[in-house]
Amino acid sequence: MESWHRSFIKAVVWNVIGLTVMLGVGFAFTGSIALGGAMAMINTAIGLCSYVLYERVWSRINWGRHV
Repeated sequence: MESWHRSFIKAVVWNVIGLTVMLGVGFAFTGSIALGGAMAMINTAIGLCSYVLYERVWSRINWGRHV
């Protein structure tokens, strides 16, 4: 089973990547760094929480693991 700290760090790194992509998409669609940034921050906050919970649930499921 993976530690909570490792799951959190993986989620943060993944969300930094997502934040960068979402900022670019938000800016491309709105033409505003402020609005694109706000969209990216909201998306990242939701994504970070969801990903950490998702990882923690899957860390408890033994299906498909080879021991």
